[in-house]
Amino acid sequence: MGQDDAIDLMLVSLLVGGHVLLEGAPGTAKTLLAQTLAACLALDFGRIQFTPDLMPGDVLGTNLFNFQTSAFSLTKGPIFTQVLLADEINRTPPKTQASLLQAMNERVVTIDGADYALGDEFMVVATQNPIEQQGTYPLPEAQLDRFLFKILIAYPERDEERAIVRRHGSRSVMPRPADFGLQTVLDARALAAARDCVSAITLTDELIDYIVDVVRATRSHAALDVGASTRAANMLAAASRAYAGLHGRDFVIPDDIKLLAVPALRHRVVLSPSAEIEGQGSDRILREILDQTAAPR
Repeated sequence: MGQDDAIDLMLVSLLVGGHVLLEGAPGTAKTLLAQTLAACLALDFGRIQFTPDLMPGDVLGTNLFNFQTSAFSLTKGPIFTQVLLADEINRTPPKTQASLLQAMNERVVTIDGADYALGDEFMVVATQNPIEQQGTYPLPEAQLDRFLFKILIAYPERDEERAIVRRHGSRSVMPRPADFGLQTVLDARALAAARDCVSAITLTDELIDYIVDVVRATRSHAALDVGASTRAANMLAAASRAYAGLHGRDFVIPDDIKLLAVPALRHRVVLSPSAEIEGQGSDRILREILDQTAAPR
């Protein structure tokens, strides 16, 4: 309840094969949102609770020696799934965080020199808590760049929060998606067909120029030390097509790009020290760039 924008962004990410980072205070249903998405898909769902003692082998798996066959056999880790919930991803050290890099970018895992495909449906939904910093490890820029969106999960409005309490205030444990009577609405075949449809949505040369101009403007803005990558421009273009498709259009309009640019770029830019001292946020700077960059009419 009260997270319609976040749901739209997650559906866009699903339709273009992107990954999502959910950031919000504890108790705002980030994990429940990921579980609910998976419950509506006929796809395998896996979860990793990231902790400071988690090792790369705990995520990817490892080859173990079988004394009965006198040979090594692969014991697959929880990453071998289709929708992966990486819960509190910033609570594990960089060595373990880096174990996801290849999987997120190439949808392949390499173990002892052998490659294992994860499939086109593989999607990471990661969560992190921005409030508590003790015992956390900030995600490196290279990993953040692999997420299509960073979605900020805010507190609901008063009426929405009141409805949540009325509905779920009779128990202290988190409700399960099955308790809502959710039905599976999409399988792998239908998802592939939807992605083919999205890739055919029209994105004019003028809008491609607009996307490139916005991304390039982040690299020259005085308040940003590091701007967005070329991968960001590609992802923003793909996401714009999916957003247009979700709204029943076979063409992208400038407003689609303006709406998606902030969640697609906020985690890909690095503030300058002076901007941090002044308390400027990446969202504010990105909106300033969008206001200053001429959009096609």
